[in-house]
Amino acid sequence: MIHGILNVHKEKGFTSHDVVAKLRGIVGQKKIGHTGTLDPDATGVLPVCLGRATKLCDMLTDRDKTYEAVLLLGCTTDTQDISGKVLKKQEISGITEDTVADAVQSFTGEYAQIPPMYSALKVNGKKLYELAREGKEIERKARIVQIHEIRIRKIELPRVWMEVRCSKGTYIRTLCNDIGALLGCGGCMEELVRTQTGRFRLEESFTLEEINKWQREGRLKEVLIPIDAMFEDYPKMTVKDSGDSLAKNGNPLRPGMLGSYGSDLTEANGFVRIYDKAGQFIAVYQWHEERKEYRAAKMFYEDIKK
Repeated sequence: MIHGILNVHKEKGFTSHDVVAKLRGIVGQKKIGHTGTLDPDATGVLPVCLGRATKLCDMLTDRDKTYEAVLLLGCTTDTQDISGKVLKKQEISGITEDTVADAVQSFTGEYAQIPPMYSALKVNGKKLYELAREGKEIERKARIVQIHEIRIRKIELPRVWMEVRCSKGTYIRTLCNDIGALLGCGGCMEELVRTQTGRFRLEESFTLEEINKWQREGRLKEVLIPIDAMFEDYPKMTVKDSGDSLAKNGNPLRPGMLGSYGSDLTEANGFVRIYDKAGQFIAVYQWHEERKEYRAAKMFYEDIKK
């Protein structure tokens, strides 16, 4: 089984689940998971976890994201993007570029965003988009998201090109809809590219076709990111023989069972990467001062032999 992370460049027309399904066929294994949904019409970075790396899916989903989006003013749709049914078209003749820029920037910071009906969020066990397709609309609670920065790249009304850096769970099409609502003319998202999620960047991503080529040539490992690379900020420690079996079973470890690390643990909140003598990554452990021992925070050894 292959273990690691692939930085996939999702192309237009594929859902995130489509990408996972195609990768299962390419690499020949079922244990694969993606780290954050992208709409079919959106493109860009989609980290995909294989094998033991699927334990990282939640952690990678939590990372901040960066998007490049095109906002189309004067058009409101049921899906909040250009692919939806047009609900209303309005004139924007009285709106200036300065007014638009001010409205866009007003969303910087904390922002109470109501998730769109056309989303994969579940209510009473049913996804919102399934209810929307049945013609039903239910009340959704606003969620606080963080817009760290919006950089306006270009304004050529009715379109606005912008780069948005935001927290997880932010819907860019809803942001576009809300900017349009604030301006009084309506708006929807015309294009979306995710350029970064956490450490994963668009310029370092690969299409499914490229990944398939690497796999056919037996060179997939050259683009496969190892699991422990996700914790490279944590000091690296090697377990001694006396603690090898304890570490591989996730038991607490005393300092004497580990090799020297030569780093200030406080810089990593006491987290360390644990390896065996052969250099195999076992787990992430954290120092517990009250017991004077390291305890397992995230295990990666259990499936190594499978």
